[in-house]
Formats: sequence, structure tokens, C-alpha cells
Amino acid sequence: MRPEIEKIQQMMEKADYVTDPAIATSVHLAMTLKKPLLIEGHAGVGKTEVAKVMARMLDTNLIRLQCYEGLDAAQALYEWNYPKQLLHIKLEEATTHSLREKEATIFSEPFLIRRPLLQAISQDGRPPVLLVDECDRSDEEFEAFLLEVLAEFQVTIPEIGTIKATHPPYVILTSNRVRELSDALRRRCLYLWIDFPGFDKEVRIVKRKVPAVNEALAREISRFMEGLRTMRLSKVPGVAESLDWAQALASLHADHLDEDLVLETLGCVLKDADDIKRFKRELTSSGLKRFVAADG
Repeated sequence: MRPEIEKIQQMMEKADYVTDPAIATSVHLAMTLKKPLLIEGHAGVGKTEVAKVMARMLDTNLIRLQCYEGLDAAQALYEWNYPKQLLHIKLEEATTHSLREKEATIFSEPFLIRRPLLQAISQDGRPPVLLVDECDRSDEEFEAFLLEVLAEFQVTIPEIGTIKATHPPYVILTSNRVRELSDALRRRCLYLWIDFPGFDKEVRIVKRKVPAVNEALAREISRFMEGLRTMRLSKVPGVAESLDWAQALASLHADHLDEDLVLETLGCVLKDADDIKRFKRELTSSGLKRFVAADG
């Protein structure tokens, strides 16, 4: 492994993120080349956490833009504080200021509400990490606007002028592939796919995040999750569910898995009624060894 990648991997581990060379390399390149990093993968595999860890590594702010259907430029960039403007107008009624002077006052910095994109562009000092989370949930129109912002790292506010980033932010975009992103956005970014972790990596994650779980139980949890992910489930559980389950088992002072315990805590892992029925049929026909046999 290259020394610079090994250093990033050590920094990410120190920031409490169990990583691998592919993830560490992508983070290193995003930081070095100052290019946005698009991370795709199944829900719950740790995409968002990469941005949080990156901010901790760089000792800078994390600014998060949570995307959703109907998100528009105003909600992502800036808005005017209308209640504050109206109050100021009322207070100005008794003054002799001209209409132009009054308008210039209320459309100025003190009345501007900075939303995540403008916050990231206008931050002084150390550049922040901008997380554009679940960008696939926004529509094509917003994606085109986002692409424009990422190209220039500047915005023009008609009443104030152009604001350009002195130090462009580090940008992480995440996607669960709800909607296919445009080729133009993909070309603008570096790309990383985060898959479900392998057995050994998941054991490390469980032990790191839930230290109350012993080695044997961490291995059983990871082997069980590995088996679940081979089933045809509508909502395949990710690492987030593994950790929820591990915390639940730790709170119950469990030190190993048995069928009763699995069934009693199944709601920590499977979140769909049909998936639960499918699993119970599999458990009835094959037994728990179907999921944890490799670890006895």
C-alpha cells in the first residue's frame, strides 16, 4: 500500500471509521485533487459517514444538504428573512429615508439566510466538507443547478452581487440509486462504490462500534448478516442494521445467538413484513445453522 494511502487509512481508523484501501484512496484523491466524490451503495453501508469522518480528519465544519423530492435552489442556496424585513420596514416608516435606501437596507447581508450551498461557498478560513446527501432523491432540474454550482463554486445574488468561494469546499455526494444520475454530474466527480462489508470487515466494525459485544457474538452477528444478504429480500439490511442489532443484543446481555433470541430481536434487522415471513420459512426449513454454521 502506498504510504499516503496508508496514512489516510490510519487517520480514518483513528476517526472511528473501519475502512479499506479503496475507500482511503478515494478520500485521498478527493482531498488532493479537490474534486467532488460521488459515493453510491446500498442503504446503510456507511456512505454518509465518510463525509463526517473526512470533516473530523481535516478538523473543519461539516455542512449537510439533505436532498429530497421537490428541493429547489432557494432551499439549498439562500432565502431572505421576510419576517425580519417586514419588521424593519415597519420601523422605517417614520424615517425620512428614500424608498431606494429602504430597499437597499432590507436586501443586504443582515437579512440573508444562508442555506447549505451558500454556507459552504462563503465560509472563511479552513474549507468545510459539503455533504450533498441522497442527491438521487432530488429532481433533474435541481441536479442541473447543483452541477453549475460545483463547476464554479460561486453564486450571484441579484441584490448583493457575486459570492465566490475563496477556498472551495471538499464535496461528498451520496446516492442510493433511487434515480439514475446524469452523465454530466458523474463526469464532474470521482466515483466510489461501497458494497456490503465482507465478513472480517463487518466483525471489526461491530467490535469497534459496539465494544460491549464479545468476539464470538460479533462473529455470529456478521456471519448471520452475510447469510441474510444472500436471500431475496426487498430491503436488504446494511451495516446500520448490524450495529442496531448488536446494541440490542448487548443491552440484553446476550453472548451468543439462538433461534428464540433471533426471532425476538428480528425487528432490529428486517423492516419488511414479507421479508420477515420469508426469513421465518427459511429458518424453519434450514435452522439457524444455515446462517451461522461457518462459525459453529
